[in-house]
Amino acid sequence: MDVNLRFWRAEGQSFLQRFLLWTDVLDPLLLLKSSDEIRRTRLSIQSTGKTLNEPMQNAQTKQAFLLSLSSVHPDTDKIIPVLFRPPAFLPVSLPLVIASSLQHQARHNFFYQFLFHMYTTGFTLLNGNGTPKAEEYSIQQNQIFLSLGAVSYAACVGALPLVFMNRYTLKNPFTQLVIKKLLPAPLLGLMSAFTVVVARSPEFDNGIKVMDRNGKVVGVSQKAGEKAVKETAISRGVLFGTTFFLPSVVMYLVERAKMVKTPRTLALMRMFVITSVLTGMLPVSLSMFSQCGEIKRADLEPEILSSTEETEFFYNRGI
Repeated sequence: MDVNLRFWRAEGQSFLQRFLLWTDVLDPLLLLKSSDEIRRTRLSIQSTGKTLNEPMQNAQTKQAFLLSLSSVHPDTDKIIPVLFRPPAFLPVSLPLVIASSLQHQARHNFFYQFLFHMYTTGFTLLNGNGTPKAEEYSIQQNQIFLSLGAVSYAACVGALPLVFMNRYTLKNPFTQLVIKKLLPAPLLGLMSAFTVVVARSPEFDNGIKVMDRNGKVVGVSQKAGEKAVKETAISRGVLFGTTFFLPSVVMYLVERAKMVKTPRTLALMRMFVITSVLTGMLPVSLSMFSQCGEIKRADLEPEILSSTEETEFFYNRGI
């Protein structure tokens, strides 16, 4: 079992522990570290054999683990491209979320949502489970084609309410409230979850590695793959559904109360609210499920159970 997964398993048992860890892992300053420094840090962690209680007690060792968690894929041991590392997710996705929230013209909305889903899908592909599979090249090709189709579909669905409203010139205040304020949130949440499922579909088609408590790989499980993809899709849907819904409610109340007088101030306030919600929801959504996922013996395939007497098994959930 990779040191990253061992760390999450030891230090991320509860939601609060995971939340506090993610607030550290998401530090954008970690993006400034060079590849050579990341490799040296990984080697020092792997070679010194630190106990898993030490990172929380020793600041230097904790920082080394945070750099590893934020930069290295636990299945492939490869350094993740800088724009797709967890600390880069907020700085890159925030402008795309703000642009996607502007409900003006359908074609502009489609364009920004296409960019948004393109980035989040790329993030999903590079941070998913990395279990090697047969015919790896063809699987990667299929993932790319399926992901492009999912991104296009999600962008079309996101822009559809505006297309419908403009085509039929719906000017009723209640209709505009539903289409412009309420409908985008569940649509973005559902489409965000949908792109995760499509991009990581090989994981539940072909299975992912499961390990015993000692870190020994005992088999490849489709059921564990389904569980990993489902948990990630739920967390992604909650993240962006909430990020669209709460600011819409807040801004609707602000407009109704006429607390802000000028359109420019209203736009600045909208940006501030979206930024605050996304910043707070990102570690919350990532903490909903452990990175080192756990699956019970009764939930695994018989062919895996026949080779071991263990009762609990672990896997890399991905992000």
